[in-house]
Amino acid sequence: MKIRNAEAKDLAVIVEIYNASIPSRIATGDLELISVDSRISWYQEHSRDSRPILVVEIDNKVIGWLSFQSFYGRPAYKATVEISIYVAPEYKGQGIGKKLLSEAIDRSPQLGIKTLLGFIFAHNIPSLSLFDKFGFQRWGYLPKVADLDGTKQDLVIVGLHINEEK
Repeated sequence: MKIRNAEAKDLAVIVEIYNASIPSRIATGDLELISVDSRISWYQEHSRDSRPILVVEIDNKVIGWLSFQSFYGRPAYKATVEISIYVAPEYKGQGIGKKLLSEAIDRSPQLGIKTLLGFIFAHNIPSLSLFDKFGFQRWGYLPKVADLDGTKQDLVIVGLHINEEK
């Protein structure tokens, strides 16, 4: 298993993995499949030096990814990022998310990141459990803010301070 920075050639499989998560209504608020073209600018907004997209591969096949996304877009929040993790369905439950999250935490100091955030549906127990294992705390709860096919869902905001100053 290898974790590396994503390259433009990975975008199609990144989108494929993301699209595989949409029908379950557990990991994303998107309700329709997205296209590779619609994600080109998203990919280009990421920087290896500060906001990378990481992919994990087995036998040269990308099976999961993690992105660092700037939070709120104002200078005061430059050291805070939202992370998103997606794993191909056939590899879920095999520790891929755990490896990606560990890598994100390890890389954060060199990326200038001091706070990691996750926005997770309250019914996404596997993701909440994963973040809990790494010491993320529940920092926010937004009741019934998502409408997934007529069902209102809650959103949990989790956070972790990296190398918090005393």
